[in-house]
Amino acid sequence: MAYELHYWTGIQGRGEFVRLAFEAAGAKYTDIAHTEGGMQRMQRKMADPKLARPPFACPFLVDGKRVIGQAALILHYIGPKLDLAGASKADRLWTHQVQLTIADFATEAHDVHHPVASSLYYEDQKPEALRRALEFRTKRMPKFMQWFETILERNKKPHLVGGKLSYADLSLFQMVAWMRYGFPKASAKVLKKAPLVRALHDGVAQHKRIALYLASDRRTPFNEDDLFRKYPELDG
Repeated sequence: MAYELHYWTGIQGRGEFVRLAFEAAGAKYTDIAHTEGGMQRMQRKMADPKLARPPFACPFLVDGKRVIGQAALILHYIGPKLDLAGASKADRLWTHQVQLTIADFATEAHDVHHPVASSLYYEDQKPEALRRALEFRTKRMPKFMQWFETILERNKKPHLVGGKLSYADLSLFQMVAWMRYGFPKASAKVLKKAPLVRALHDGVAQHKRIALYLASDRRTPFNEDDLFRKYPELDG
């Protein structure tokens, strides 16, 4: 049976971390939101009173009788099955730790344009967003990127974990792509000091299956309804 990925349609969002893993591995999966009636099916699943352990939000994965929420946990579950998490227990735990840090990074990036509440429009919190953006551009983005750069330096390989592609590599690729879209000026300055992160991004983009995915209509374009958005005033 193919894996079922449940996530919102029209955006990449946190579901993209999982999609990239499936695409890189050539795994069979169904992106439910892109099927007829998929959104309604996803919402019924989340509201199913018979589900003893319902997901809090999407993305969530359905694998037979298992329903697994949280992008990082989904990747922790499928990573070994897709050969994207390292062979040893130590490697798998380290991959998960890196992914959790990427999840923190993604949340902080999102909160730049929604610093008060996700339920409010960006236009309702622009003064707060401008203040948050300065902190993110000058302190938080450099701190995260330098941590990833340090990992790559110490690993002495073009990967975050061991000598093979992992889901952490794929997710860092996605973060760099998002940073370049939403904060083109700030990310250029930060990435100038992180050549190994840049090289990892470029290497993932050239991966045969990922390159095909990026060129396909399965890859949702960046847009201003997504987790990361382009508001030029927030880029300084």
